[in-house]
Amino acid sequence: MKLFFQLILSSCLIFELYLTQKGIFESADAQDMLHDQVTSVNQLTDVQHTDLAFQAFQALVNRYGCIVDYPNQTFQGNRSITRYEFAVGLNACVARLNQLLASATADLIKKQDLQTLQRLQKEFAVELSILHGQADSLEARTDQFNSQQFSTTTKFTGEAVFVVSGAFGDDKAVPSGETTGFRGKVGNSIIFSDRVRLIFNTSFTGQDLLRIRFQAGNIPSFREATGTNMARLSFDGDTGNRLILNQLYYQFPIGPAVKVTAIAQGTSFDVVDTINPLLGSDGKGSISAFGIRSPIYREETGGTGIGISYNLNSAINLAMVYLATEAGNPTAGSGLFDGSYSALAQLTFQPTKSLSFGLTYARSLNAIDISTSSTITNDPFNGASNNIVGNSYSLAASWLVNPAFRLGGWVGYLQASAQHLSNDPTAEIFYYAVNFGFPDLGKEGNLLGFVFGQPPKVIANESGVVDRNTSLHFEALYRFQVNDNVSVTPGVIAIINPDHNSNNDTIFVSTIRTTFQF
Repeated sequence: MKLFFQLILSSCLIFELYLTQKGIFESADAQDMLHDQVTSVNQLTDVQHTDLAFQAFQALVNRYGCIVDYPNQTFQGNRSITRYEFAVGLNACVARLNQLLASATADLIKKQDLQTLQRLQKEFAVELSILHGQADSLEARTDQFNSQQFSTTTKFTGEAVFVVSGAFGDDKAVPSGETTGFRGKVGNSIIFSDRVRLIFNTSFTGQDLLRIRFQAGNIPSFREATGTNMARLSFDGDTGNRLILNQLYYQFPIGPAVKVTAIAQGTSFDVVDTINPLLGSDGKGSISAFGIRSPIYREETGGTGIGISYNLNSAINLAMVYLATEAGNPTAGSGLFDGSYSALAQLTFQPTKSLSFGLTYARSLNAIDISTSSTITNDPFNGASNNIVGNSYSLAASWLVNPAFRLGGWVGYLQASAQHLSNDPTAEIFYYAVNFGFPDLGKEGNLLGFVFGQPPKVIANESGVVDRNTSLHFEALYRFQVNDNVSVTPGVIAIINPDHNSNNDTIFVSTIRTTFQF
């Protein structure tokens, strides 16, 4: 046990010596800290005072206050100070006197004290040499560690999602008004799937951001199993577990109020706040694609373009995004400006930290397939897919009523126009959602959440095809935060009158999502 304490003490002393040699104790604050340490050898109650070298050392310590601080101001046991420990203290006195010699107080040092110090250095030359060698070795290892780091500017994070899920019901959904009838039975089977994301965030100036995200997964869309996009999960995506690049952008400031995002591969919500802080994460928020964000952000599911975010003041932000789906295609009718695109602008107003509103407008070309709605909504003009122009409007809000309850939601309207058809027929689409939840319920990081709403529905159409009935989306989930890196979220979705057809049976989707973040 005595040897154990000696090893612990020696390690502490070596580290303090290293800090002293590196000049860390040469600042004004460090000098104040030094004066707060032990200033008299007599305070080291377990040290004997019989040795002549120790008495000389005691005089130096008392005169110049150069001893380092020891644990509990004692040598941990009733024993004499070792030569090694004596050398540590002696080295501290050497550093202290060198500091005084380099300052305006050099005349305070007595010549006799310098001679005493030289004599003690000679007597303990072996121990001092060992200390210097250990400090140099530590410095070399530190330099090696710094040189072998992955990057001084890149931070690597990741997320892995394991999912047990299934869709349940009787018959698959049939589009509203369709006469083809039965399409088969809902799968009613349990599956296990996964999704992995690897994220590299790099900053070159401390204010910019280069984000590269790779993704692999095999989580299927429940569109085929249920007959409707309304059953989709927020985190679905099937690459056959092959790793693909699915996010790449560079974000940089222009002045204190403007931030520009050059998007090689991304989405509008890489730039724009979706006003859904409670459930807006597909890894830890809503389990449904409908419940995670307003459909207006899905009119362009991914592309290439540019985004600008401008803080008009501390409460108001204006964000604009332009994305093209076929920006890398040089053929006619494609490219950055001639192919399908979505241009979005949003004014966000946050009068307090607990309340925020978002007023959003989007104009798109051939991009109204918003993937969470009915079959007719995604194709309101009977297969016509060229020159479909969309004008969308959405109002979203989120209110933290108190620390334990948040209320939010959105309402939206989309007018689609088939400009290549005679008379330019238009279709009108409407949707809404309300969400609320109880953060930190039962434990910090937990969440009990609910979503209710109507998925996008064609309410008027000059071509004559409309959704005859109304679907209702109900969702409940509870996220249990196991620790800082792991959460488990069981949840269930119920879709009444799926695909806006009252003849369809209610469809249920249940899931248990386990999310690992690192």
